[in-house]
Amino acid sequence: MSELIVLVFKSPTGAQEALSTISDLQKQQLITVADAATVVREADGKPKIKQAHNLVGAGALGGAFWGMLIGLILLNPWLGLAIGAISGAIAGKFSDIGIDDKFIKEVSESVSPGESALFMMVEQWTEDRVVQELQKLQPTVLRTNLSVEDEAKLKSAFGPHD
Repeated sequence: MSELIVLVFKSPTGAQEALSTISDLQKQQLITVADAATVVREADGKPKIKQAHNLVGAGALGGAFWGMLIGLILLNPWLGLAIGAISGAIAGKFSDIGIDDKFIKEVSESVSPGESALFMMVEQWTEDRVVQELQKLQPTVLRTNLSVEDEAKLKSAFGPHD
C-alpha cells in the first residue's frame, strides 16, 4: 500500500531540495516514490504547484512507439508514429494517477507565504535512512495516511508543525 506524506519547509526552496534528496535516495534504492509534487506559496499568497512527473511527454513517447510499431505492420510507419504520438499525448494529458490534484490544492492552502511543501506517494522506503537524510532540511509533517503510531513517530523525528 502506498503512503502519502506531506512535508512543509520554512523556505520556498526547501521542497525542491527535499525532492532532489529523494531522487538521490531512489538511486540508492532506499525509497520508491510513485508520485510527487511540490508547492511553493509565494509572498503574494498564490500557490505554485509543480508535478514531478510529466504525463503528457510520457504518453506521447509511449504512443509514438506503439503507433510506429502498428504503422510498420500496416506499411506506413510515419503515419502510425504521428497518430500514436498525438493519441499518447492526449491520453497522458487526461490521465490522473498518483496524488489527486484537488487534494494538493486543498492542502496547499495550509502552507504559509514563503514556505514550500513536498507531497510524496511512497510505495516503499527504508524509513530510518530516509528520515535521517530529510532531517537536515528541517521539515515538519503536515499530513499523512500513516497509522496514528507511525505518524506520531514521523512527527517526533521531524518536529511538530507550527
